[in-house]
Amino acid sequence: MARTKVHADQAACLIQGHPMVYNISLTLLSLYMFFELVTGLWEGGHNFFCQDTHSGGDADMKIIRVLWWYYFSKLIEFMDTFFFILRKNNHQITVLHVYHHASMLNIWWFVMNWVPCGHSYFGATLISFIHVLMYSYYGLAAIPAMRPYLWWKKYITQCQLTQCVLTMTQTSCAMVWRCAFPMGRLYFQNCYMVSLIILFANFYIQTFSEKTRSTRKDYQKVSVSAANGHTNSFSSLENNVKQRKQRMD
Repeated sequence: MARTKVHADQAACLIQGHPMVYNISLTLLSLYMFFELVTGLWEGGHNFFCQDTHSGGDADMKIIRVLWWYYFSKLIEFMDTFFFILRKNNHQITVLHVYHHASMLNIWWFVMNWVPCGHSYFGATLISFIHVLMYSYYGLAAIPAMRPYLWWKKYITQCQLTQCVLTMTQTSCAMVWRCAFPMGRLYFQNCYMVSLIILFANFYIQTFSEKTRSTRKDYQKVSVSAANGHTNSFSSLENNVKQRKQRMD
């Protein structure tokens, strides 16, 4: 029995420890990609409104190398689902989670094979920055003592929604300016951003809205009341039995 308990404790430590290392590693990788993309954009003098596929000079090669790391990070992020299953957090494997991870991997395979530079830089730069915030949050959340001090989870989802809106805005500018970037890719990106906005907005409403919070509080109160009612009824029954015994005596 003692050995079984030791093995169970070791397994629990591994399950808790691996997500922390994983999230911190992705935080550092995202920080590296964000820094390299920003410096590459600065060196190449990239245009916000629309960037051609081969107009950044040597900076294009730097951005392409970073975007390959960005594509590789989409493969690593599949580990999220693995850790959810290990920790039995199946409620976190949502439609948004599966759709986002599966679609991003396929989309960026296409990007890296056909348009690995030019206008493709914008979304990757924003997402790298947001992932620094997101994975640092989850890395710290793996430490129980840190959880009471983590307050910015709601703002991460707000940043993700903002990123989708900004990407749509920049993509729409590219459709108006009509630079040498595939128009079909721009149309597809805007449609994809619309789908993400709908899913992230639904997630935000279900998770952080006042109505959801009040419903959770009411549910907790009902649960507590039910538990108290059960205890009180049991105590009253016990008292009645005692009184009857006393009368019989």
